[in-house]
Amino acid sequence: MIVFFYDKTFGGLLSALFDAYTLKRFPALLLGEGEIPPLHAQINHTVSSTEEKAERVFRAVRNKLDRAALKAVKYAWFSESTGSDTLIFRLLRKALESPRVLPLNYGDSDTRAIMRLSRQVSCEKEKMMGFLRFQETAQGIYCATMAPRYNILPLLIPHCRNRFSDQQWIIHDVPRGFGFYFTGETILPVTLEKSSLPGGRLDEALLTEKEKSFSALWKEYYKALAIKERSNPRLQRRCMPKRFWTYLPEKQG
Repeated sequence: MIVFFYDKTFGGLLSALFDAYTLKRFPALLLGEGEIPPLHAQINHTVSSTEEKAERVFRAVRNKLDRAALKAVKYAWFSESTGSDTLIFRLLRKALESPRVLPLNYGDSDTRAIMRLSRQVSCEKEKMMGFLRFQETAQGIYCATMAPRYNILPLLIPHCRNRFSDQQWIIHDVPRGFGFYFTGETILPVTLEKSSLPGGRLDEALLTEKEKSFSALWKEYYKALAIKERSNPRLQRRCMPKRFWTYLPEKQG
């Protein structure tokens, strides 16, 4: 068994593909740096990830996969699912060795697995677009926290930049500990201090008085809108999964 170790970035994965063709040895398993290989591993190779390698492979792959397949690979990568990198590696290899542009082939088990992951990530992204809540801070920056099942924040940024282009905002992925800050012109990576996120939500002390009043009004509106006789908690949890509630002001208090 051949095992490749890489830095668990997409550029690293592309660099691994570059090394595989250079060495003419293809891994049965991809592991992160420092992970323990199986006892029956015969050859271990550590990938040296470089931008040059990644760019060369990406240009080649882009010419061999159609648009739908490229999107599926992208979304599957952000699923962070165990073994997804190996699936993507195998699909990219098939694309590079194909004599023509490779469309999605549902007869291929790797393609089906990647499409399943892609749909799951896409569904999570669509839900988050509806459940994301911004709150205005004293600095005039709108902030939203989230805890998605998959690493969808990078996929949300283009939508948010277009939708809220006239505001400064921060979106922070609490469990993954990173976020993005839109200055009004550019997107910058940012990390919020854990002390400002009690329970995963933005500390109320950081909010404007106007925002606090608006949140209170929104909660009252949410309660008043509900029809007690038509209450259906089971349906509500299906349409608005409970894991999102922590980050919805209307579900607090």
